[in-house]
Amino acid sequence: MEQAITRMPERTLGLDVGDQWCHYCLIDRDGRVVAEARIATRSRDLAQFFALLPPARVALEVGPRSPWISRLIAGAGHEVYVANARQVELIAKSGRKSDRIDAKFLARLARVDIQLLAPIDHVGPEAQAHRALLRSRDLLVRNRAQLVTHVRGTVKAMGEALPKGITTEGFAQRVEPLLPDPLRLALRPVLEQIALLTRTIRQMDRDVVRLCREVYPQTGLLTQVQGVGWLTALAFVLVIDDPSRFRKSRPVGAYLGLVPGRSQSGDHDPPRRITRQGDELLRRLLVQCAHYVLGPFGSDSDLRRFGLAIAERGGTAARRRAVTAVARKLAVLLHRLLITAEVYEPLRKDRLAQPLAATA
Repeated sequence: MEQAITRMPERTLGLDVGDQWCHYCLIDRDGRVVAEARIATRSRDLAQFFALLPPARVALEVGPRSPWISRLIAGAGHEVYVANARQVELIAKSGRKSDRIDAKFLARLARVDIQLLAPIDHVGPEAQAHRALLRSRDLLVRNRAQLVTHVRGTVKAMGEALPKGITTEGFAQRVEPLLPDPLRLALRPVLEQIALLTRTIRQMDRDVVRLCREVYPQTGLLTQVQGVGWLTALAFVLVIDDPSRFRKSRPVGAYLGLVPGRSQSGDHDPPRRITRQGDELLRRLLVQCAHYVLGPFGSDSDLRRFGLAIAERGGTAARRRAVTAVARKLAVLLHRLLITAEVYEPLRKDRLAQPLAATA
């Protein structure tokens, strides 16, 4: 997935984006600072500046404004790269950090080798809006869960207890008649909000299904895998964007932060937790799918057998490792299905092993 290293540019501009101002540093081919100044963080001002700037390589940090600013810069005919600042230690961990210094660091790093920026790719405006739908839904789901926890905790503090096993979707209707009288004034408005959130989330789920069927029909390839629903399929398609930018499927696991980190030095290479880089929502959805695959309702498949073999090594830690491993393998599988458009075979290994067994 590495981007090709281009020739040394005639001019390179580092852009540090802030709420009110964007600080920039322009350097020439020899690394000399040509100009340093700031521009208002407004589309009109930025468009005017980059329209007048001769063709340049431009680097900026990833952030809330980087999607539309990077599109604006590219539209003006410049070579633009969005730096993942978490992986660029000169920026993220600088002891002399300021907007002006950050802009200069970005310019110098981009001039030498764009791979030093660990550049990321932003999706288009339509996909960005659809990802916002998924994030908004996720926020509402988490808020609803907090309200449900609040109701249960408040009732428990009064010496009562609500029945277990009540689904979140039907929580408000089931619990309202069970509230202790002294708590009705305090908790009835909370139950009303839970009911409202439930209706809103259901509508958003219908919107997700509609988008999958009308705008992203390739999601149907992914829902062939039991445990992968429309929500996960849409999130995967939107985050991966162009599947062909991965030459192989295996790096997708690392791209989504589902591989262990590494801190190797000499003979010392201790095990570490997963990196948790990439899209947090999609990673969480894949982990939920992995729990389903390994759970009591998961059907027999190569994926399930792979995870259960890890879990059988014993202990809670083994179970956690199995879930993470299945989520990682699932990410690789989903990318493969997007690339090949194949019919998913849950027990593909068994089918491939049969001819070998027959000839043995």
